Amino acid sequence: MSKKESELSVLESHEAAPGVSAAAASIEPSAAPAEVEAPASRNELDQLKAERDQLLDRLARLQAEFENARKRAERERIEFREYATGNVVEQFLPVLDNFELALKSAGTEGQLRSGVGLIVKQMEEILRQLQVNPVTTVGEAFDPRLHEALGSVEREDMPDQHVAEEIRRGYKLRDRLLRPALVRVVSNPKQTSE
Repeated sequence: MSKKESELSVLESHEAAPGVSAAAASIEPSAAPAEVEAPASRNELDQLKAERDQLLDRLARLQAEFENARKRAERERIEFREYATGNVVEQFLPVLDNFELALKSAGTEGQLRSGVGLIVKQMEEILRQLQVNPVTTVGEAFDPRLHEALGSVEREDMPDQHVAEEIRRGYKLRDRLLRPALVRVVSNPKQTSE
């Protein structure tokens, strides 16, 4: 045995765990005998297959129920939207009827104007019942969340950055803004220079 081989065997014996010989340490763990389970009986196998089939069937039923519930909820949502829209449209039909009557009338300009004024009041009443309210504008401080500035006007009789004129009315449904009001904003040179 050469000197290198003897050094190698000494190193191998030191690397092995204490109390384990070098030969035992060189055996790979995969060479250890594996535990062998007893084969399952035919009865147990049939029972497991039946249980698996029941679980798969139950899963398929639950998936079908979930899909049906999703479709039903979507259908109910669409029906509710159509019902709500129908209720709103139904309230505006008399207003449309009154506009048609106004167009067919042969009255004077003053009569036509007063008739249209009554129709506007009728529409405002319907909107109020639906909790749709106009955004307050003229004389109010400009609020970019409620107002959309279309321009500015120089005026000394109103405070700076207040609404001077309403171009188009804005509306809110309860607290939600449906449409901002188009306004002109005051630019007061006396207040801006101070």
